[in-house]
Amino acid sequence: MTTVFNERGEAIPVTVIEAGPNHVLNVRTKDRDGYEAVQLGFSNKNPKRITKPVLGQMKGAGVAVRYIREMSTDNIDEHNVGDTVDVDLFNADDLVDVTGWSKGRGFAGVVKRYGFRGGPRTHGQ
Repeated sequence: MTTVFNERGEAIPVTVIEAGPNHVLNVRTKDRDGYEAVQLGFSNKNPKRITKPVLGQMKGAGVAVRYIREMSTDNIDEHNVGDTVDVDLFNADDLVDVTGWSKGRGFAGVVKRYGFRGGPRTHGQ
């Protein structure tokens, strides 16, 4: 989250998202897979650091990516394997629903919860 100011000087809270180059790795169809979805990959990675089974999933697109995610969609005809989905998909004033969750850490102490360093380990503490 960050803040953007309008012409009148009012603060508007906004969420900044990165919709960088996502590569279409696979298109799931209802006939073949039982559901319709698009498999996207993002954040390029050295192909030597990826296992061969995962490289097989990326072979059709011709890219090596770090993350693979699947998104259900109604219009799979617009996407082909190897296409790139960019930020051009959005307009300037589009509203995007962003959801997420924080990493649960249970009942944590002050070092893990707030990043306190702790006291000195010598001289009587």
